[in-house]
Amino acid sequence: MLGASEKPLCEVYDLLMLDLDGVVYVGGHAVPGAPRHLEDVRRRGHRLAFITNNASRPPKAVAEHLTELGVPADARDVVTSAQAAARLLHDRLGAGVPVVALGAEGLVEALAAEGLVPVGVEDDAEALVTGYGPDVVWRDVMRAAVRVRDGLWWVASNSDMTIPTVYGTAPGHGVMVEMLRRFTDVEPDIAGKPARPLLDETVRRVGGTRPLMVGDRLDTDIAGGHTAGIDSLLVLTGITGLEELATATEELRPTYISADLGGLLVPQPAVDVRDGRCAVGGWEAVARADGITVTGQGAVDDWWRAVASAAWGWLDTTGSPADVSRLSVPR
Repeated sequence: MLGASEKPLCEVYDLLMLDLDGVVYVGGHAVPGAPRHLEDVRRRGHRLAFITNNASRPPKAVAEHLTELGVPADARDVVTSAQAAARLLHDRLGAGVPVVALGAEGLVEALAAEGLVPVGVEDDAEALVTGYGPDVVWRDVMRAAVRVRDGLWWVASNSDMTIPTVYGTAPGHGVMVEMLRRFTDVEPDIAGKPARPLLDETVRRVGGTRPLMVGDRLDTDIAGGHTAGIDSLLVLTGITGLEELATATEELRPTYISADLGGLLVPQPAVDVRDGRCAVGGWEAVARADGITVTGQGAVDDWWRAVASAAWGWLDTTGSPADVSRLSVPR
């Protein structure tokens, strides 16, 4: 069941943790409306953190990219899975310890910032950390795999199976993680979403006692909120579509839904669920064996809330996903 709030979400939560790609920007362009919505949130005096599973870029580079897109930020506002991985390593090993870094500049910089010593795959080390790096070479992957199989502690920055690129969705770091798992029969400690370390690191660095996770992906952002025991807002400007939302099991369901980041600035109405009918804001959605039907009119956010509630009720009751193929999202 979706949550509800009589106040705008930015007034209910004291730290808004924003995923980046698909939420704030898509590739080299800001999501339409995102700079304006975030400026409005900041004008009200609320705290933002920009968090990413991508371990390749240092926080400064991410902040510069955000600023270029009209979302002013500095390195202190950005938290990456590389930083969360470095924290895991430091907490267990302490400072001054050599760690094999198999990834890009962001990973190496994060290790050094925690007082660890990044080294190569042939060097003596007490752990190995991996992250997305477009220039990682196969011979280094092979050597790292053998060392993990032979007992070297392995931390993975994230397990994302895909990564967005200018030429489309491509294999992410999780593909390499899965390959190493199969070869070594070793399960890494994972720092990025949906694992908890990245969210904990964000609170530690940025502050706040009641955070809200804001993302576009059910399997990382929303699942990460569940893992950390915090509420979440799903925005529909990225990867999640109607079918993915309708088939979401309980651990993948957000607390709130909004078409875009404007959902941070408005109340979240409750969905009235009675006898299988889900009504909110002028819309009514009903799930039956032949699919979901929607009647009425109103705001697009309320359409999504009604449809999601009907779909989840049907899935929980029958064990089968509701057919949403005949639905069209209102404009």
